[in-house]
Amino acid sequence: MKNITIIGAGWLGQPLATTLLSKGYRVFASKTSQANCQSLHQLGIKAFQCNLLHPKTLETDLIEQQPDIVIGCFPPGFRRGLTDEYQLMWKSITQAALNSKVKKIIMINSTAVYPSTLPDLALPELIMTEEKASYSLALENSQFTDNAKVLLRAEKHIIDSGIDFSILRFSGLIGPNRHPARFVSKLKQISQSAPANMLHLDDAIGSVIFAIEQLDNQIVNVTTPDVMSKQQFYQMALESANLPSSLLPSVVDLPDKKIETTKLVAAGYQYQYQTLKQALNAIQFDLPLV
Repeated sequence: MKNITIIGAGWLGQPLATTLLSKGYRVFASKTSQANCQSLHQLGIKAFQCNLLHPKTLETDLIEQQPDIVIGCFPPGFRRGLTDEYQLMWKSITQAALNSKVKKIIMINSTAVYPSTLPDLALPELIMTEEKASYSLALENSQFTDNAKVLLRAEKHIIDSGIDFSILRFSGLIGPNRHPARFVSKLKQISQSAPANMLHLDDAIGSVIFAIEQLDNQIVNVTTPDVMSKQQFYQMALESANLPSSLLPSVVDLPDKKIETTKLVAAGYQYQYQTLKQALNAIQFDLPLV
């Protein structure tokens, strides 16, 4: 039985923790406040408080827990106004993992690592495979955003640590309480030429378990293999929620990146949802629009 520590037991981390617990792993998972740890205890998960903005006790926690694997699944906080803090958080995790002799680190990162693209780029240049983003490339290419550089520098801390690792670059997450129809009102425009790169929670969890068992020193994209345009996707999302298509914003014809996941599939991972339609059909719409 392996010990696994999950840093960040939120929308993804908590169901991941319960899934791992059901598979016989001994699971520790963190919340940022002690009050929120109680909900994890009730699920049989060994909860602990961890605030990565002030990670003074993280190394002590890992030494006590003795995890074989540390999984970090927390957002970079850009929407909350954080900037460089994300890579510093991962620097702290990596150092604590080294000092506590952790065998493997799994990082849940984002496909936002890839460079921005111009509308006139040729199709092959719009297909994003794993080698098209690294910290060294980002330093030399103005197409990488500042946020992408932060994400890639965070990856570099792990890659350079010497610890076995898996870095999973997730596309946009959908699933329970994250039906995409809820977010249509936030869209200013929608493209009929840009692919919708999305990932269901079930495959997010499935890919992490696959990484635990079968991926070593790998960076992989994780995204639903068969995609459709953003216009088609959000229109289908509205239909699945019994909402009118008139809620869609203005339609434009701008191409955008397609995230390629052939590397993960070639490694042996089988997606539960091969298409976005299957992923949408698996989500119940029961919350108001935001």
